[in-house]
Amino acid sequence: MYTTGKKREKIIYFLTWFTQGSSYLVPSAYGVMHRMHHTYSDTEKDPHSPHFFKDIWGMMTHTAKIFTGFSTGRNLPEPQFVKGYLPKWTKLDRIGHHVVTRILFGAAYTAFYIVFAPSLWWFLLLPLHFLMGPIQGAIVNWCGHKYGYSNFKNGDHSKNSTPFGVLLMGELFQNNHHHDKENANFARKWFEFDLTYIIMVGLDKIRLIRLI
Repeated sequence: MYTTGKKREKIIYFLTWFTQGSSYLVPSAYGVMHRMHHTYSDTEKDPHSPHFFKDIWGMMTHTAKIFTGFSTGRNLPEPQFVKGYLPKWTKLDRIGHHVVTRILFGAAYTAFYIVFAPSLWWFLLLPLHFLMGPIQGAIVNWCGHKYGYSNFKNGDHSKNSTPFGVLLMGELFQNNHHHDKENANFARKWFEFDLTYIIMVGLDKIRLIRLI
């Protein structure tokens, strides 16, 4: 969807790890899974289709197993899914994916709440911080392939889950995305709004990235 210089890519990569923290997902491993998801959308080879599991937990457990296999190198993806560019920073991935790093991030989140939370009720939000990446992925892949409407016939069950597509910054316009996966703008109808795309346009204007 966009290109950038090597130095800027390193900055984006580092910030991706730092902001995801305890729920960091190795970009190259998730990139492979995303390519698989589009190629095998809503078939048994799809790493996260909701149509083969009784509940969202089963789907995410299956997804986590595949992700762990790719990120650790225990399992190798099909050759077609590693062709083309996949961003890699092996040293940072080794640190970011390590259980000790995840625990330290979790401890930092907890310490922040201890200092700043106005009441104990706020501590109920901590699991969201610990697992924000998987939670976001679970919502997008479960809801985006079960609930909503379709603008296009893609041969799968992808849906546009409005108004939640807006709340998740365009991510839940899955039917649109599966129709044209290389288009950075997930919105198509007048009432669909992709905030992530607007941000990308802004980054393109100041030449941090170049939209394709």
